[in-house]
Amino acid sequence: MTTAAAPREPEAAPRPAPPTRGEAFRYWLRLGFISFGGPAGQIAIMHHDLVDRMRWISERRFLHALNFCMILPGPEATQLATYVGWLLHRTWGGVLAGTLFVLPSMILLIALSWLYLAYGTVPAVAGILYGIKPAVVAIVLHAAWRIGSRTLKSPLLWAIAAAAFVAIFAFAVPYPAIVLAAGILGAIGGRVAPAQFAIGGAHGSGRGMRAPAIIDDDTPTPAHARFSGARLALTVSVCLALWLFVIATLVASYGPGATLPRMGWFFTKAALLTFGGAYAVLPYVYQGAVETFAWLTPSQMIDGLALGETTPGPLIMVVAFVGFVGGWTKAAFGPDALALAGVAGACVATFFTFLPSFLFILAGGPLVETTHGRLKFTAPLSGITAAVVGVIVNLALFFAWHVYWPDGWLPDTTMQGLDPWSLVIGTAAALALFRFNAGVIPVILACGAAGLAVALGLR
Repeated sequence: MTTAAAPREPEAAPRPAPPTRGEAFRYWLRLGFISFGGPAGQIAIMHHDLVDRMRWISERRFLHALNFCMILPGPEATQLATYVGWLLHRTWGGVLAGTLFVLPSMILLIALSWLYLAYGTVPAVAGILYGIKPAVVAIVLHAAWRIGSRTLKSPLLWAIAAAAFVAIFAFAVPYPAIVLAAGILGAIGGRVAPAQFAIGGAHGSGRGMRAPAIIDDDTPTPAHARFSGARLALTVSVCLALWLFVIATLVASYGPGATLPRMGWFFTKAALLTFGGAYAVLPYVYQGAVETFAWLTPSQMIDGLALGETTPGPLIMVVAFVGFVGGWTKAAFGPDALALAGVAGACVATFFTFLPSFLFILAGGPLVETTHGRLKFTAPLSGITAAVVGVIVNLALFFAWHVYWPDGWLPDTTMQGLDPWSLVIGTAAALALFRFNAGVIPVILACGAAGLAVALGLR
């Protein structure tokens, strides 16, 4: 009599092989072209790729890095890509990841800025942008849901997220104040109720058996990522020398009062002195670029923000548009080289905006790696991440108001100012993302086509 074989236990997935330099290059370059949706959408894309699909890094290590990037001045999605690239492939990997995350959007914005200034508004382009804007609303809201579902693992974290939303939505509390308060609450909560602030959700949770990542929860910190005073001094010295060399070259070539040196100093201050991501720095950029230096007009600044919202890469890449228009408007190289001056302005603005981000990651990363898994360090960061979820929801509502009611609330009209076609496109985008798990790129393309159809009168 044959005995039935006992059911076999499911086997754990093998640990993936570390990515080669070529694989890393191809991924970061691809990410630079598909990173739509602002920081929330970009972080969601990286989480899906790095944690779920390729398993280059575990859930907890990813969230630990994200928490650190959230409290830094500058674009957190770019810094997160730089952090993961550095953790995997040393300094060159971090520089590669951060550069490729930014480079495609800079090139695209330079091209769009030239078209914008040389040929004015093009109806077809305006129609595509009209359709993409409602998609951005849905993408940001979906990203908030994805991040929140993975980070809000306790009632207290949910409460912090809700309080952050109310604070910024109803009382216009500055983002840095929200971050500070959330960090303090996390520090206190980590002592009083530590279980409520532990980073939840190990990589692969919910799959029955945890699939290991290349950099897993228990993976020792790589040798190059361990803290070294000498390495810290070298990193700071190199970044400072690079900054001094470029700013000194601009001053020596054009004089301290010229447009390009002024841009270098202005965007350095914007990168260092403003916290809270792109939307915290934009008022500062607007005040300096429009009101102080007159590099562009208020309407041009709004158009640049629209381009920044609907192109891949970090939203703060709007500085490339500002730099291009400023170089062109001020004729930095004379009236016969306006396009060249615009390209130079865009490159200067981008360089000085993003250089500090590389410094923060390459210098601060080893310090952060010493704290993962230690609750007294991670609890404040968990509180901050929870607050950021509430802030992202507020951002989605901010977008929705300006996209669905482009002229504001109009009580004497039939729909009180509501743009019905934007609402239809946005609802379809949300349905595709939430119900059918559609990818960001297909949603962007479909909504752009729908916007073009509306603009051409195919209703």
